[in-house]
Amino acid sequence: MTSATAARPWRLGTRGSDLARTQSSHVADALTAAGAGALDLVVVRTEGDVSTASLASLGGTGVFAGALRAALLDGEVDVVVHSLKDLPTAPHPGLTIAAVPPREDPRDALCARDGLTLADLPAGARVGTGSPRRAALLLIARPDLEIVDIRGNVPTRLARTEDDLDAVVLALSGLRRLGLEGRATEILGPPSFLPAPGQGALAVETRDDVDSELPGLAAALRAIHHAPSAAAVVAERTLLGRLEAGCAAPVGALATLDGEDLELAAVVARPDGALHLRRAAHASIDPADTTLAATVGRDLADDLLVSGAADLMADA
Repeated sequence: MTSATAARPWRLGTRGSDLARTQSSHVADALTAAGAGALDLVVVRTEGDVSTASLASLGGTGVFAGALRAALLDGEVDVVVHSLKDLPTAPHPGLTIAAVPPREDPRDALCARDGLTLADLPAGARVGTGSPRRAALLLIARPDLEIVDIRGNVPTRLARTEDDLDAVVLALSGLRRLGLEGRATEILGPPSFLPAPGQGALAVETRDDVDSELPGLAAALRAIHHAPSAAAVVAERTLLGRLEAGCAAPVGALATLDGEDLELAAVVARPDGALHLRRAAHASIDPADTTLAATVGRDLADDLLVSGAADLMADA
């Protein structure tokens, strides 16, 4: 394992897509401003970037994280940036999420031809998404839609609305980070559209021994950490983990914090949208204590499981 020294910049591992590089650049700038010094971006190619198969067939959320984590453990990079919604909920031996920067807007966005909204789309409209959650929520709202499975970067997906699709659904956070928010024709948000757990949030991951191995970087990571964002995503991801669900299961969750008041809303649906469950929970927590947020997520997941969520997810 190679330790960073003052003789070279820190190495920040990132996927190669425009969105991933933009997100990682923002984190690098924040770390530099917090006193970490210079960081070099190191592009790591992942299976999810190479294959055109569906995420579910590739194994789900871990498809984007594996190569980045291997580079981190091998000492090829000092820190990596993940989209939290793409990160498996189980801890990875030897690694720790050292910082969750302030979360971007977690909602989904409809990007349709001719400025159409979801209600305005014609009967049988073709809507593209690679997310079973988005597909199910779209079909709950509009059972007549034809859902088309799509992959590719954000510009590639948007271009499909000028070709063979009437609309695509993307994360609003990604559009904003790329300066493409103007392509959204409707924001799809609560209560009917709940995002993927962790959507809009980033995870900055390091090796467990970062404090002793890379003290200057560790201090900067603590400085960019945003406790309310971390508490929210811990609640959402704990719920997801308790449900033993991944990207192939249509599960949405959104935690919001108002001071110490946490509200967690969740939905579990059948892939065809024909059946779904919605539940919510409220609690008073200390945002700095993620164990309390985790308890909220675990308890709400148990409520969903008692209500039959496992049977819905079994159809995914």
